[in-house]
Amino acid sequence: MQFTANQIATLLGGYVEGNPDVTVNQLAKIEEGTVGSLAFLSNPKYEQFLYETSASAVIVNEDLQLQKDVNTTLIRVKDAYLAFSELLKIYHKLRNERNGVEEPSYVHETVTTGADFYLGAFSYIGRDVKIGDGVKIYPQVYIGDGVTIGDYTVIFPGVKIYYDCRIGQNVVLHSGVVVGSDGFGFAPQKDGTYNKVPQIGNVIIHDDVEIGANTVIDRATLGSTVIRQGVKLDNLIQVAHNVEIGTNTVVAAQTGISGSTKVGEKVVLGGQVGIVGHIHIAAGSQVQAQSGINRSIDQENKKWGGSPAMPYNSNLRSQVLYSKLPALERRLAELEARLKTLDDGDNFAK
Repeated sequence: MQFTANQIATLLGGYVEGNPDVTVNQLAKIEEGTVGSLAFLSNPKYEQFLYETSASAVIVNEDLQLQKDVNTTLIRVKDAYLAFSELLKIYHKLRNERNGVEEPSYVHETVTTGADFYLGAFSYIGRDVKIGDGVKIYPQVYIGDGVTIGDYTVIFPGVKIYYDCRIGQNVVLHSGVVVGSDGFGFAPQKDGTYNKVPQIGNVIIHDDVEIGANTVIDRATLGSTVIRQGVKLDNLIQVAHNVEIGTNTVVAAQTGISGSTKVGEKVVLGGQVGIVGHIHIAAGSQVQAQSGINRSIDQENKKWGGSPAMPYNSNLRSQVLYSKLPALERRLAELEARLKTLDDGDNFAK
């Protein structure tokens, strides 16, 4: 794909400073730009590269004041970072634009699909599945019976969606995601064995959710595991049965959320956070990476850290104290030795 600087400026609502007919056919970081590439500059720390880059065109803020001459064409916009992000979305859509059903694939006769549907080869779609308009399902995807998938959802290779789960509109499921696997339900027996409890609920994923590679969302024992609108889940996350995650919450990689926990809206969970089951986390909570949450968080819009988690500032003070423990131990040993010397002296005098 090849575009002129003028075409890009028109698309982004900006204007050209330099050669409007210069062409670009790839995107690049400004410090790595080559002839034929398009870069952007929004962070002042990288401005030096603007005067050195070989990129054919660079997107910059319209109020940027040049410190010296440039050898590239500038595309000036109100917000260079936002404009480049929009351009990336367009580029990504064009690059991944596909239609039709590739063979071999299995699609049950009861499946209904909307317009502009794509299904990659070696995929399986079970009975009574309903798929909306503009849905893209890449190769080697499994979709079980009774699943519904909303408009313009994208499902990347290797995703598995078990029976009766519901996926909303504009959802993105990256490779290896599993939706609707059995929750971890086992009843202990008197003889020390465990009896499996059937997991007959489902998973409901609302609109505008994105789920990273190899993340697993377990189906509910009864009812639904719910991921609400706008949630963003990173790679390698475990969401257990009957968990509910509130609107616009973000969760970083390797976090585990145990069964029946309710996470509020606009919560931020750092990487490797561990959360026990059957608690709730208040809206707006921010939890530091590697924290362990062993009880409910009731106060909204507070920061937490540590394991077990405590208020963020308290955790910082605790870390300072932890770092001083070796020195305190040495001082204590020295004081004990001095006391013993004094005690021995007193006994000798007697």
